[in-house]
Amino acid sequence: MAPPNQISVLNPLLVGVATTFCTIIVHAMLLGTIIWIVRRDLRRGLVGTRFWLDTIFITNVAIMMFAAHLAEIGLWALVLERCGEFSNFGAAYYHSAVNYTTLGDSAFAMSARWRLLAALEAGDGMLMFGISTAVLFAVNQRLLQHRYGDPNATMQ
Repeated sequence: MAPPNQISVLNPLLVGVATTFCTIIVHAMLLGTIIWIVRRDLRRGLVGTRFWLDTIFITNVAIMMFAAHLAEIGLWALVLERCGEFSNFGAAYYHSAVNYTTLGDSAFAMSARWRLLAALEAGDGMLMFGISTAVLFAVNQRLLQHRYGDPNATMQ
């Protein structure tokens, strides 16, 4: 048996990779929904025609992406709580939010057994925020291409 202050690798790595996979699935489902909505609304002429309509649409997409991040933080919090690191969901959610956003507050110290999860969650958060940024950019670009008549613009 490992000493209590020795950092574990295998179990947190497996749990962290599985949790990251789940957050990727959440983001992929949302991305598919956003693409479907963009294509539908462009066909109907509801977006890509006026500045304020496009601004409201981009705002809604950003809110949807933010909601996905909040859900993913909650998923990580459930994992942290299940691993026995936190006795209540509120503390686990706060700690998870701090890790996911890479803020790194040390108000709650995790045990050596699960400490690697904090770093894995930070990496996951950076990846998911990068994907969200790319989605917002792609939607914005597609609306602008449609608005200003780029005939080669397609969103598959």
